[in-house]
Amino acid sequence: MDNTLSFDKAYQRLEEILEIFNSEQLPLEQALKVYEEADKLIQLCTEKLASAEQKVQVLIKSRQGEEPSLEEFSPSQEQYLNRKL
Repeated sequence: MDNTLSFDKAYQRLEEILEIFNSEQLPLEQALKVYEEADKLIQLCTEKLASAEQKVQVLIKSRQGEEPSLEEFSPSQEQYLNRKL
């Protein structure tokens, strides 16, 4: 799966796959192939949503006295996110 695929493009493809499953009778092999693609897209979307959520949390938590900044989330930032506002 192309990890550079945007969330919107991946979601759009998931909607297309849903349409395929709802409107067509697919042979087993093709249905499995499309299902595998959907599974990878779901994983990609989940990862992108989790990353976006973590970035928003960093922005919200950095409002107190610090200049908000976007940065990649790392487990070492967990204590930063859990501090009291």
